[in-house]
Amino acid sequence: MSRLCYSRREAVNHLRARCVYLARFIDRQGPLKLKVNRESGLFSALARAIVYQQLSGKAAATIYGRFSELFDTGVPDARSASALTMAELRSVGLSQNKALAIQDLAIKSLDGSLASRHRIARMKDAEVIENLVQVRGIGTWTAQMLLIFNLGRADILPAADLGVQKGVQAVYRMKTLPPPGAVVLRTRHLAPFRSAASWYFWRAADTVPES
Repeated sequence: MSRLCYSRREAVNHLRARCVYLARFIDRQGPLKLKVNRESGLFSALARAIVYQQLSGKAAATIYGRFSELFDTGVPDARSASALTMAELRSVGLSQNKALAIQDLAIKSLDGSLASRHRIARMKDAEVIENLVQVRGIGTWTAQMLLIFNLGRADILPAADLGVQKGVQAVYRMKTLPPPGAVVLRTRHLAPFRSAASWYFWRAADTVPES
């Protein structure tokens, strides 16, 4: 089962020590509750990420549930997915693009293009992202979400994520929404625990800073 690759207490203590602004928000927000998904395999985790893209949680959960029912075990796997037709994939509510992405994910999982979970465990964050984005429908953001919420990596900052940008704006009381480059520069002192920082920025995204 997946676990965080770092100590929550150590991460929070580091963030508090390195940033007075974030420390104040942590005092208001409370403990770090970042959890990882306990997917049984890399294929199912990536398939879930593809299905959930650009959909509300409820709609995505419904489609992913129907998709899972196409597999005898109820858990998506590459071998079985490779035998599914486009019509079968579309029948559960997948768009054309997502169905093509699932097919490409199955192909690359089976031919060795996509690293196994065992190999990924030994790869650096940038190497994982480079490997994953070769799959149709998986971009940097999706790879970063897998690193944070499935692999439990410690120092991932999805700077292009709107929620993170809004959170940085709120925590640091910036007048305008910071672009990705500004997010990276403003938060680089939070390494090597920027996954935990990102979780707090997501929490801060809808808050109004105290005066």
